[in-house]
Amino acid sequence: MYRKDSITIEEWLINSNKALLVTGARQIGKTWLIRDEISKSGYAKFEINFIDQPDMVTYLNTEMSAEEFLVKLKMIMPENCKPHETVVFFDEIQKCPEIVTKIKFLVDEGSFKYVMSGSLLGVELRGIASAPVGYLSVLRMYPMDFEEFMIANHVSKTTLEMLKEKFETCRPVDEFIHQKLLSLFFVYLIVGGMPDAVKTYIDTKDIREVDKIQRDIVTLYKEDFTQYESEDKKLKLKSIYEIVPAELNKQNKKFVFTMLDKELKFNRYENSFLWLKDAGVVLPVYNADAPIIPLLASKSSNVFRLFSSDIGLLTSAYPAETKVELINKNGEVNNGAHFENAVAQQLSANGFEPYFCKKKNLGELDFVIEMGGKVVPIEVKSGKSYKVHKALDNFMNVSDYHIEKAYVFSTGNVEKAGTVTYLPIYMCYLLKEQQIGKMIVDLDIDGL
Repeated sequence: MYRKDSITIEEWLINSNKALLVTGARQIGKTWLIRDEISKSGYAKFEINFIDQPDMVTYLNTEMSAEEFLVKLKMIMPENCKPHETVVFFDEIQKCPEIVTKIKFLVDEGSFKYVMSGSLLGVELRGIASAPVGYLSVLRMYPMDFEEFMIANHVSKTTLEMLKEKFETCRPVDEFIHQKLLSLFFVYLIVGGMPDAVKTYIDTKDIREVDKIQRDIVTLYKEDFTQYESEDKKLKLKSIYEIVPAELNKQNKKFVFTMLDKELKFNRYENSFLWLKDAGVVLPVYNADAPIIPLLASKSSNVFRLFSSDIGLLTSAYPAETKVELINKNGEVNNGAHFENAVAQQLSANGFEPYFCKKKNLGELDFVIEMGGKVVPIEVKSGKSYKVHKALDNFMNVSDYHIEKAYVFSTGNVEKAGTVTYLPIYMCYLLKEQQIGKMIVDLDIDGL
């Protein structure tokens, strides 16, 4: 299946002199994508998987110099792996994280190209002090977004180009196409973006089979939770993860710690939230006290909303009846949590750092992002009255905030009304930061 990150890996193979580290949650397709791109590149591949080959951990993780490491590596490589023609792929690197510290030497030595991948890297690499900055490019992978889901389901290139053109010109999509894409998006809310789940849906169209795949993935996650909770008794990973669906369905979506324990204090369990974030299984969206650049300056690190990293895994926690009603677009079902999770997931995958903003006298903005050097509010509406957005209007009327435009995602079609652009929920993948070219600062310092 097509993944947009294939472009990044292809460009790295062709142009980069650095090593590449591919991070992200379990089961999002990291290993498959790396193998696929190497096979297409013409390079030979030498792969070590530190879970499938645990003896390699002992062999390569013992105390030794970088020079000794390279000698030991070459000793186990087959003859067809020639210098300057081979990519060395260390998979499940979290089991042998010290290799990261040796990458500087290996890159400088120059015999091979190196790519590393694994799960829980955000957790495992925290303790490595000498991360080789300047010698390592990092690619953060996410589950498949809706554009990749459409391509996997054989939506034509012509349709994708049309959607981009409608987005850019703010003109409505043909109503027949609009309804078809809405139906596909509601299926995406159930299937999500885990590649195995997507492939199972394409092959079988059976939501129950998809559900089995999703539950297997969640079981893998919980096994990780159990392992780390046993090592650190203060972690409450499983409990926090399991109440995310209930928290998102509440009217007040701010994460409330008393759902876990009435005596719970944030500072006691802050590491649990950071662990889940670093493992790539949840997406915290923090509160910004004011929608002013830079949003980071007003971030409240102990006030946040917690989303699932994959909308399909979130929906898998709901009863089968809810999934059927979602597919049928039953208006009585509260789609708000699903819509907002899908948008949070997409914004993060597109490189944004989404926040939410809540003020007593103004209301609450679902998301605020920085785009083009400005704060841009985003509202997500699941009902028919999506043009009613009192909180958004209140914030935009505050002159000190200098808000020039806003987006509202809903089941409606494309429309622009003043500074507010209404977009169908399936277009959220098109909201991207403009690429900035060179920023040359050439000062005239004659006479200094």
